[in-house]
Amino acid sequence: MVTDQQVRRLRKLKQREKTLSSAAAKAGMDEKTARKYLRLEKLPSEVETPRQWRTRSDPFTEVWEEVRSHLDVNPGLEAKTLFEDLQRRYPGLFQDGQIRTLQRRVKAWRGLEGPHKEVFFEQVYQPGKLCESDFTHVSSLGVTIQGQLFEHLLYHFVLPYSNWETGTVCFSESFESLSEGLQNALWELGGVVEEHRTDRLSAAVHQEIHPERFTQRYKALLNHYGLKGQRIQACQPNENGDVEQRHHRFKVALDQALMLRGSRDFVDRDEYSAFLQKLFSQLNAGRQSRFLEEAVRFRRLPKSWLEACKRVEMRVRQGSTIRVDNNTYSVDSRLIGEKVQVRVFAEQLEVWYAQRQVDTLPRLRGEGKHRIQYRHIIDWLVRKPGAFDNYRYRDDLFPTSRFRIAYDALNQSFSPARASKEYLLILQLAAYGSEAGVDSALGYLILQGEPVTSERVEYIFLTGQDVSQPTDVAIPDVDLEAYDCLLEGEEVMAW
Repeated sequence: MVTDQQVRRLRKLKQREKTLSSAAAKAGMDEKTARKYLRLEKLPSEVETPRQWRTRSDPFTEVWEEVRSHLDVNPGLEAKTLFEDLQRRYPGLFQDGQIRTLQRRVKAWRGLEGPHKEVFFEQVYQPGKLCESDFTHVSSLGVTIQGQLFEHLLYHFVLPYSNWETGTVCFSESFESLSEGLQNALWELGGVVEEHRTDRLSAAVHQEIHPERFTQRYKALLNHYGLKGQRIQACQPNENGDVEQRHHRFKVALDQALMLRGSRDFVDRDEYSAFLQKLFSQLNAGRQSRFLEEAVRFRRLPKSWLEACKRVEMRVRQGSTIRVDNNTYSVDSRLIGEKVQVRVFAEQLEVWYAQRQVDTLPRLRGEGKHRIQYRHIIDWLVRKPGAFDNYRYRDDLFPTSRFRIAYDALNQSFSPARASKEYLLILQLAAYGSEAGVDSALGYLILQGEPVTSERVEYIFLTGQDVSQPTDVAIPDVDLEAYDCLLEGEEVMAW
């Protein structure tokens, strides 16, 4: 059989040899064959006709139209599913060994008639040009703080060219978390790249009115650092593919590091954050050569950090509360009716009045929640004890379980009005004295079975009476002579 290489050689020899027979002989073919390919001006591979016939009969010829109709409606059906359906509808006609034939036919249908597959276009990144970021959930790894599950997210920042990465622990996909995470990454990076790409976060993009526009706060953040913003199309996470892939790889690396550590429990959040930063440093250590290519192209950081908070002005309600991001918080009753400025950070709220910070409140996660601090409203509750029993946020006014036990005990001993008044006087003592001290006094009275009254609690608290906690465990010294008796007893009872 003549090959393409022989014909190419023939064409070269024909220019040098005197006769065609000589050229054909040196090319390793018959003169008649040489004349044929010179006349056709084609290579053997271009002349060869592919085989269009089957070497054996197709067992699915009669049922193929049925199979094809299923595929037209549901292209995702697997050949195995279709084959099992045929076996059920045509008992004994198809044997298990014929499934490969159907799989080949279905595969051929997908390649010739099936739906077009999504095309992924490989990208070429320029050093120092682009950074990507996104939020990812990390709670599935089972990290705990002092034994309690630490449910959290990670703001993940990646340079696609070098794969340099870092991250910040957060609890929601809010703008404050985005701002804090991005700025942490840029200042750790020591410079600014040209463009920042993220998905269509509600913190960065108008979701309903103008999905093609960035929010004003996000644009201000980009302008502060001179970044050009990019957003991916809706439901197209592959457009932010580098950071999506790093999500998976980093969580695998974190899981392995936790296994190697031997424990997923941490003393506090600071210890866990330090553990994460150490892991990031270890991962980035092998990317230094490409990172240095990017570093020389970084632009300078601005002179200052942009405050990562939202400022909201509102008037304090008659219930001594404010409502921020659909959550309710209490403030000092002196501010009722006054306008305050609330600075909303990722994890806390700052309440400002008359250009002074008057309170700091932990930010609630989610919506429809409330946090009422009894110290803000206790004075007026003491004056209006009748309002306590049906107060909407009454459950927030039990600082510990002992306060709740004390309130229930008071209701058993006194009328509801008297019980509320007594409890509020105890709560007022905790507000102006010491919550821990009052809690200890309540614990003593409950343990001793003595009646709980505001006077009795105040007496124990003010006199500094030594009270033992119900959780205190007294372990007596071990008498080692008891072991001698035990051993002697074993000798007597030996078989």
